[in-house]
Amino acid sequence: MAAIDCGTNSTRLLVAEPDGDGGLRALTRLMRITRLGQDVDRTGALAPEAVERTQAVLAEYRAVMDDHGVAPGDVRVAATSAARDAANRDEWFAAAEATVGARPELLTGAEEAELSFRGATTGLDPARGPFLVFDLGGGSTELAYGTTEVTSSVSLEVGCVRLTERFLEGDPPRPEELTAAISYAESWFDDVLRKMPGAATAPTVIGLAGTVTTVAAVEIGLDPYDRDRTHHFVLTKEAAEDVFRTLATEAREDRIANPGLEEARADVIVGGCCALVALYRRLGLDEVLVSESDILDGLAASVGDRR
Repeated sequence: MAAIDCGTNSTRLLVAEPDGDGGLRALTRLMRITRLGQDVDRTGALAPEAVERTQAVLAEYRAVMDDHGVAPGDVRVAATSAARDAANRDEWFAAAEATVGARPELLTGAEEAELSFRGATTGLDPARGPFLVFDLGGGSTELAYGTTEVTSSVSLEVGCVRLTERFLEGDPPRPEELTAAISYAESWFDDVLRKMPGAATAPTVIGLAGTVTTVAAVEIGLDPYDRDRTHHFVLTKEAAEDVFRTLATEAREDRIANPGLEEARADVIVGGCCALVALYRRLGLDEVLVSESDILDGLAASVGDRR
């Protein structure tokens, strides 16, 4: 079975098989920065060049799935924030379906939060809950709260691409740009405290997606990237703030020299850091458990449910 996550910043593939114990064994994981959400916040439409980049990656992924013998009926393709905001999404959906063999599903924020929670909490002892899971993406951030299932969730218009395009023009960004981005993110995270009263006191807070895993990788100094070392790494507020200060004060050409930072992510990582530190600060978090298991794993597991 396979799952594809077409996000605002990246397009990812997971091919998996049942492990015999009710779970899944990953066979292939791939990630490409495609920036599907390029300028969507400003124009309300998917840019032709963004669609072209994403379609090329989907064709690559279809070939990989063919090599593994994955039938079109055993694929689930998810479209999230960028597609939710785009008036021309159906046109792209048709093209994507022709390439992959499965039509992208436009997930609501609640559905995205549910799948992220399922992926992130798999294998964790429920005694460590209730869990607060946040998926900090390119265009939005989903938060889900619960122990074995989601009891409340919220989707916010905060993400690394959205903050970068709205606020961060300088290279490196000017202090007032950083302040504006963080303040904007904090204003959205106020909703978390209002709508999810238990969020700030959750025993275990789990952070997902590229910004979180990249900040962890930079803190560790990973070169090359090793998901086994970032998975379940405990990222403290102090460490996250330290990485933010480093990356935010460097020009892009210097920033890419940091071990753990993929060059294709270098232009939006500071925006992602603004959202991340805003979350730590507004919710009063001391640490976050980084997870490499996320919405992609939740999507793949849901394909297994259909069998």
